[in-house]
Amino acid sequence: MKKLRITTIFGAAMLLATSCSNKTEVIANYDVIPLPDKIEVDSAAQGFMFDSGTKIVVASADSAMTRNAELLSEYLGQLTGTTPEITAKETGHAIVLSDDLASENKEAYELTVNSEKITINGASPAGTFYGIQTLRKSIPQTGDLKVLFPAAAITDAPRFAYRGAHFDTARHFFPVDSVKVLIEMMAMHNINRFHWHITDDQGWRIEIEKYPELVAKGSMRPNTIIGYSTEEYDTIPHGGYYTKEQVRDIVRYAADRHITIIPEIDMPGHMQAALAAYPELGCTGGPYEVWRKWGISDDVLCAGNDSVYAFVNDVLDEIVELFPGEYVHLGGDECPKTRWKECAKCQARIKALGLKTDKHSTAEQKLQSDFMTRAAEHLAAKGRKVIGWDEIMEGGLTPGAVIMSWRGEEGGRAAAEAGHDAIMTPYQYLYFDFVQSADRDAEPLAASWGDPTPVEKVYNYEPVPAEFTPEQAAHILGAQANTWTEYIPTTSYAQYMMLPRMAALSEVQWRDPAKKDYQDFLRRLPQLVNLYDANHYNYATHVLPSSAKTTDSATATSK
Repeated sequence: MKKLRITTIFGAAMLLATSCSNKTEVIANYDVIPLPDKIEVDSAAQGFMFDSGTKIVVASADSAMTRNAELLSEYLGQLTGTTPEITAKETGHAIVLSDDLASENKEAYELTVNSEKITINGASPAGTFYGIQTLRKSIPQTGDLKVLFPAAAITDAPRFAYRGAHFDTARHFFPVDSVKVLIEMMAMHNINRFHWHITDDQGWRIEIEKYPELVAKGSMRPNTIIGYSTEEYDTIPHGGYYTKEQVRDIVRYAADRHITIIPEIDMPGHMQAALAAYPELGCTGGPYEVWRKWGISDDVLCAGNDSVYAFVNDVLDEIVELFPGEYVHLGGDECPKTRWKECAKCQARIKALGLKTDKHSTAEQKLQSDFMTRAAEHLAAKGRKVIGWDEIMEGGLTPGAVIMSWRGEEGGRAAAEAGHDAIMTPYQYLYFDFVQSADRDAEPLAASWGDPTPVEKVYNYEPVPAEFTPEQAAHILGAQANTWTEYIPTTSYAQYMMLPRMAALSEVQWRDPAKKDYQDFLRRLPQLVNLYDANHYNYATHVLPSSAKTTDSATATSK
């Protein structure tokens, strides 16, 4: 067993004085992460003192704006010990929230501070929310505080409309509260898409009413392979799934934080847990088991079986009811064609469709393209779009699908050059289940196949190829980091792998690359880490000052 106990405590806030009410007075610092596009501080003007008399004013009846105000009040209460009252009436000393900023970028905001009030005006409730995050992150310490916000004018907007974070709850199940903690982490870093990997060979984690055995049998495995072993297993059953009501609760929780959840039902591969529940969906008929190890299973959905397409459509119908977002992720990755080559039904369908191997694709790859196109067409009829891993380009790209380029940038480049949208998630830069240091012995167990991915490597990643034309660049919707959980069984462990790399990711997603500066990012990071401490997050300390490291945090424990 290897344990890492890691945290930092930054008590270097700028202290002014201690008032007669014993509240410490501190000065806010707007150099937050991600850094706003433009910050103008008027040092000659009087700033705004946040204290027990401050109210939050939100005149809009919009429910999203009301929730913005509630979250701001909660944030301020957590950080300062004072939870402001929310009112619809103008008051003389207040933080005023509005959402009528004129901007083509609907996530833009302006934050202005004078002695009488702080105004956060977004181009939408989401824009206002990101202004709230900037205000929240500007408070340099926590405690029983009065906070002086210097007079300033801040204008800001994100670079990319798609700012994603992926998390896998299939390999290891994470309870609802843990998923919400991860969503709150995403919100803190201005991330607006949660790619939820919810099914795989090792577990089916979502209730589907028409197929109850998916969770009755497919959500539980009797034991799990140990570490990097190929044949040694523990003796601990592992399982769990989310009911529909729990999923709806998580979707609402994310929406309150202006995060859209993109569910992934991976197909036609990574389906062994489903096959364990319904063996007739496979090429051999089984028997199958919920997979107890990692890697790529040869057992996949049978593409020659009509009942498989009915199953896929039924599952997607229930998924669409639960997730109101524009996209559904259909996976499409790592689907071996071993069974299809040996399956009479699959070969019969290949013949019926007239699919033939050529210099670009095998007949079986073209069969997968047909499979994915059928699923995409079913979703399109319901007003949804498809995202797939870059393998879905093999055999012919599914019309209208967005490519998620994970095996490098090549898939994303090819998609954009062909006029298709793409999201960059290359494992070389944006896989957070890789170690953060070359010293693997000093790290918790992590994916063994990738090179170390330190904070600086994440920070310096550029999603848009330099040679792209403006038209091609417009097809790069954004960037996303992926966290796979084969070796990550707990929330604390996940936080250690994601933080502070998520901070570096947020600047990749939000800022103009010409304005990025890694050394300046490191200068600003301690203030954000103070907020990690306030939320009891576990995080890695490789890039933090050694003098700030202690042994008081939660533990990331390897299996």
